[in-house]
Amino acid sequence: MLTLLVLLILLVAAALWRSGVLGDDYEGSTLDVLKAAVERDAGGGLILRQTPELANLRSEISDLWFIVRDKEGHRLSEGTVPPDFMLIADALDHISDARLGRTVGEASPPAGLVKWVDTPAGKVQILTGTEGSISVNRVIAAAPPLFLNIILPIIGLMALATFFATPFVVRRAMAGLGQAAAQAERIDIDRRGVQLSVDEVPMEVIPLVKAVNDALGRLDKGYERHKRFLADAAHELRTPIAILTTRVSSLPTGPEKTRLLEDATRLTVLTGQLLDLQRLDQQLNQFGPVDLVGIARRVVLDLAPLAFAAGYEMSFEPEDEDITVKGDQTSLERALTNLVQNAIDHGGRRGTILIRVARAGWIDVCDEGGGIPTEEREQVFEPFYRLQQGGRGAGLGLDLVQKIMRLHGGHAEAVDGPSGGACLRMMFPDVSGVPSPGMR
Repeated sequence: MLTLLVLLILLVAAALWRSGVLGDDYEGSTLDVLKAAVERDAGGGLILRQTPELANLRSEISDLWFIVRDKEGHRLSEGTVPPDFMLIADALDHISDARLGRTVGEASPPAGLVKWVDTPAGKVQILTGTEGSISVNRVIAAAPPLFLNIILPIIGLMALATFFATPFVVRRAMAGLGQAAAQAERIDIDRRGVQLSVDEVPMEVIPLVKAVNDALGRLDKGYERHKRFLADAAHELRTPIAILTTRVSSLPTGPEKTRLLEDATRLTVLTGQLLDLQRLDQQLNQFGPVDLVGIARRVVLDLAPLAFAAGYEMSFEPEDEDITVKGDQTSLERALTNLVQNAIDHGGRRGTILIRVARAGWIDVCDEGGGIPTEEREQVFEPFYRLQQGGRGAGLGLDLVQKIMRLHGGHAEAVDGPSGGACLRMMFPDVSGVPSPGMR
């Protein structure tokens, strides 16, 4: 809109210039500057006051010339007056104003201009050239009544509409688009099935919003297929893993049996977590009070034999007898099992594995191994990421722990351990106000 307004003003100005309205009066710009600068000295002679406009005129026109005189015979001049005009300068007393050219049919503007004008020094005659820049006052004075009374007010109204009405109209038209953008910001992998509203969206944008909705629908279907595949795979793997675990348990005691049992346990935990993620994704509203101390105690008892066989000691340190959070007990137990299993796999097969339950609502699993470099503490929770290439596991365990914690409104993180080894924490949201499992 602003661009159209500027183009309209330029077109009107060009039309006025082409018609001669502005062009014919352009020649008077030098005369205007001189008229405003003429004064008289103490003796009554003519002088020029050094106005800023006169200084600019002298800097713009290197060959500026003029003759100023009054009826009393006072006179002042500057520059080199063309000889043709010098010859007739004294014969123009009775000429009120004239445009002077050296040849017949000379194009506008002419070479010179003579005119009697009123100045601070009284009425004087000025003979000068027609160079110089046109002034705003002269443009306004030269503009025809049609331009001043009709075209200019219309342009003014258009300018007001451009700067005030147009933004208001655009904001009203785009209000629905802003609502759709706000809905798009709330789209998350845990909130599928979301569609952007087309209500109040500008008609030109509706095809784009519908295309985005179609893309979201395709993504939802693909995600559902992906989840079903993982769940089916986990179900199919449970039976062979159970058979494998039974057969390994019947082997003679030794290092090889211990490693095979660790691998079988890891597979069991992985398949259980995949099934828990699917179940939690569908039953987030069925969370209830869960005792973190009870969960940690059961995990320690279940995995202690495996840790002892791998060369570790285990330490269990709850800060209270009952620390309650809201969540799903089975999935949280599996997540903690995965962290303890991770410590057994990567703790260097020496020292103590510490499980600590804090009253503030977090569980630490720490070992005395090589630890996790500070710059990789966030990356270890990414899927398929492993600190050492070629190591044991597929790199999915910690990613699944993080997913379970996100579903519970918390997160998993790597922190500084008490013995310099790896220390992984399950951090829960505020535990205040959550009733214990025995309360109703």
